Amino acid sequence: MKKILVTGANGQLGSELREIAVDKTQFEWVFTDYQELDLCDLAGLEGKLSEINPQILINCAAHTAVDKAETEIELSDVLNHQAVAVMAKWSQANKCKLIHVSTDYVFDGDSAVALTETAETSPINVYGVTKLAGEKACLELNPNAIIIRTSWVYSSFGNNFVKTMSRLMQERDSLNVVNDQIGSPTYAADLALAIITIIEHKNWQAGIYNFSNEGEISWYEFALAIQEIGGFECEVGGIPASNYPTPAKRPAYSLLDKSKIKATFGVEVPEYKESLRKCMGLLGIEK
Repeated sequence: MKKILVTGANGQLGSELREIAVDKTQFEWVFTDYQELDLCDLAGLEGKLSEINPQILINCAAHTAVDKAETEIELSDVLNHQAVAVMAKWSQANKCKLIHVSTDYVFDGDSAVALTETAETSPINVYGVTKLAGEKACLELNPNAIIIRTSWVYSSFGNNFVKTMSRLMQERDSLNVVNDQIGSPTYAADLALAIITIIEHKNWQAGIYNFSNEGEISWYEFALAIQEIGGFECEVGGIPASNYPTPAKRPAYSLLDKSKIKATFGVEVPEYKESLRKCMGLLGIEK
């Protein structure tokens, strides 16, 4: 029985994998968060991995607080880059299959067409810089690894845009949402299923893959979909990102092309509104 180690198990994606794992009894699952496996302890990390000794490692852990990362540069680099390098090196040495989760923030946002896995990277914030450094270390130290870039992740677990908007739309009469940042949301449950599909696929094909739900929308349009599904009365307006300054710059356009993951592994990519409806139903906020 193959042992699968999932890091960042209490995050959105880790929590969704934990849900699916209940039915995937052909694997032995080990779920760790920083309490059980401190990725900041770089010196002790290899030893901990050897203790657990997985045959498959799914790294969902990251420093994902994009604005905080602008000042927490060292912590971001340790979690998003240096720890990934240790995991990649250990995986390669121990014939362990590695799936590492990355982000659309490795791009600068200047594209006007959906980004493929070979599109030029040029991050514009610390989070993106450290995640790209993690990708490069991962592929260099373990050429057999799979990297999945994703975007705008939400779930019924943890804190995210869907939960925040649903709450604000019940508390306020009106709110404004950025309308000039374009991409596609990712329901973490769909990404978790995609990862399972890859693990169960007969051919392991190393490299970078994109995954998000289908659709090309702005955050404003995402908010409108939440409003529609939730049946909220709140008035939602669109504003440019320049009206809502944040410590970290965000890419203006980061829509991911999913052709490769669909063709290689037969991964199904649901339409964003279908998945949003499912998640809001689970949260009990569907009209």
